[in-house]
Amino acid sequence: MADDRETWTTEEFGRSHAGSVGVLLPDGSVPPPALFDTGSGPDVHESSHWSVYDGRFPHIPRAAALRGVCSCGWTGPEHALDWEAIGDQDLEGAADEQADACCQDWDDHTTAVEAVTIPLPEPVTSLLAQLEAEIAKLAETSPLAALRAVRRTETVIGGVGYWAARCAQQDSTPAQAAAALGLTENAARRELDRLLRGNP
Repeated sequence: MADDRETWTTEEFGRSHAGSVGVLLPDGSVPPPALFDTGSGPDVHESSHWSVYDGRFPHIPRAAALRGVCSCGWTGPEHALDWEAIGDQDLEGAADEQADACCQDWDDHTTAVEAVTIPLPEPVTSLLAQLEAEIAKLAETSPLAALRAVRRTETVIGGVGYWAARCAQQDSTPAQAAAALGLTENAARRELDRLLRGNP
């Protein structure tokens, strides 16, 4: 069944660093997905969203704390839930402050990941920012010209990307490529394969 947790990603790191709110029980363990009988035959709804762990159903435990989690395995600090203050309130509304703190912790995590990726030379960073701004400005006055600029950019990037990927594949291991790009090894391999498919 699909995971219905709200997830956060960045444009650069994608699913390699997908974050969400995780649940901890009083004993420090992570609960399994909660199951709900929909009343329509054998269908059972499964949920891992943090807000369902309020202990209102006998088979669903009550969360003791929330923490940010990431698909890379990172976990953030615990944010305890005060059930005396929560009382009979809906958990999603009563604990939104703790959930927001989890998101901020994950955001700090992705900032730390970015800090250890291979740095880009300042001229390249400036050129990319300038290109993005110029195409966005062009889209306001001439959308078709902006589309042509995007296509030209993709053509240039495709050619340069092929040779960059080919050299990277020869000069570095998957682990080194993953660390440099801030991706998992599988994601780094997929990215290299994608660029290599654009053989000029």
